[in-house]
Amino acid sequence: MSAQASAVPRSSQSFLAGGMFAVLAIALAKLILHCVFNNRYDYFRDEFDYLACGNHPAWGYVDQPPLTPMLAKLTTLVLGESLRAVRFLPALASSVLVVLAALIAREFGGRRFALLLTAVSILVAPMYLSNGSLFTTNFLEPLLWMGCAYGAILAINRNDPRYWLWFGVIAGIGLQEKYSIVFFAAGMIAGLLLTPQRRAFASRWIWLGGLAAFLIFLPNLLWNVANQWPFLQLMRNIKADGRDVVLSPLAYFTQQGLLIGPLAMPIWIIGLIALLAVPRWKRYLMLGLCYLVTFTIFVALHGKNYYLAPIYPMLLAAGAVVIESAFERWRQPWLKPATLGVLLLAGALLAPITVPVLTANQFLTYANALPFAIPRSEKSHLSAALPQHYADQFGWREMVAVTAQGWNQLSAGERRDCAVFGQNYGEAGAVDFFGPRYGLPPAISGHQTYYLWGPRAYSGNCLIVIGDRKEALNRLFERVDLVGSSDDQYALERHVPVYLCRGAKFGTLAQIWPRLKKWR
Repeated sequence: MSAQASAVPRSSQSFLAGGMFAVLAIALAKLILHCVFNNRYDYFRDEFDYLACGNHPAWGYVDQPPLTPMLAKLTTLVLGESLRAVRFLPALASSVLVVLAALIAREFGGRRFALLLTAVSILVAPMYLSNGSLFTTNFLEPLLWMGCAYGAILAINRNDPRYWLWFGVIAGIGLQEKYSIVFFAAGMIAGLLLTPQRRAFASRWIWLGGLAAFLIFLPNLLWNVANQWPFLQLMRNIKADGRDVVLSPLAYFTQQGLLIGPLAMPIWIIGLIALLAVPRWKRYLMLGLCYLVTFTIFVALHGKNYYLAPIYPMLLAAGAVVIESAFERWRQPWLKPATLGVLLLAGALLAPITVPVLTANQFLTYANALPFAIPRSEKSHLSAALPQHYADQFGWREMVAVTAQGWNQLSAGERRDCAVFGQNYGEAGAVDFFGPRYGLPPAISGHQTYYLWGPRAYSGNCLIVIGDRKEALNRLFERVDLVGSSDDQYALERHVPVYLCRGAKFGTLAQIWPRLKKWR
């Protein structure tokens, strides 16, 4: 490895120098890819949740902080409600990550090939392709984690502690987007304390950064306190249910290779080794330790396999710089284009896993031909034909159409006091999104934040219930009629029954509402 890999890059070079123009072209290509294919299937279950929450502005929600729902609302106001509109910000954020990762590689001392290798690695990584394809809390996460990492690297390279304020501001925004950034911050603090970079704590700027993060996060913190810590209740319930697939440390590590790409795995492993063990990289040792600490936390807490995915751009950037240095010593000019070509080819072959470039039938044929099984993060996903991120984009329109059939059976008088009840935010959110075209009222549900919105003024004497069992409903109502059932072979729940229920036996809906709370 050349000494340049650990040297402070020239701050005077222009932004487009050293391969950045090509990096921007790669980022643009990624954006176009997502914009072309992001409407191949239909809306994703979680997207209904963010859209519904965005219509109920608050400083927090049961299963997430407020930033993602706020962005969902802003998107629909500015761009509209089409699939491409809803998913434009994820596509853009995923493309900006390509540029940010290349900037990190440049700060590590990388030149043209290192920047290109980093950009291509991010371009083809299955997890980052997925982030650009769906509007979820995952799409901003890598950008925010790496924004923090970039601030830390600049603080070291420029010998300017003011960049720690930048770190804190981005971390605060991250806490308003997804709480998991706290584990990345914990890993970074541990890395600082265990290395000579602990001197950063002697500066007021890192403390001001911490204060900034706290103040930005404070409104959501107060919301959680006022609502008895809904997110912690949710996490406790999920753990008690045993819903998630628990992985051993080795399995967790192995699945990181599938998420970031099997051929990219050697790149980030080389980067991690350089950060941890190569003397010329010792100024960045805290980044390597940050990875180890964050990995250990997620394994110990039985986190889902993709929770660690936002951390890999900095490791890919480090690995790319090391590989660039090695290739230059070996003086084999074919190695650079061959490496990029193989990565692009492998990325194209794996892209259908996370970007809906194929029809559902074509995807099933493709998946059966893969030499590995696509990981499933929850036990309820194991029986679905498609992976959950695809299966949960099917069946919603049909389900709402069946619900509308029940609504059309009601008289005008009955409609005034008849609610539509969904078992989960997917069902309720789909009704809220597609229902107005059928004249349906907003749905109610006991699931997640819908529970906090309550039963409104409905008595419960008439309910259209989606997705329950008739035996259970017979105990609650005098009359239960099956309206119909959705049937989509690709949906996560293929058959979703809809019942029209009359004559409540339980008193009022408000009285039994606490029993309908479902935070899991």
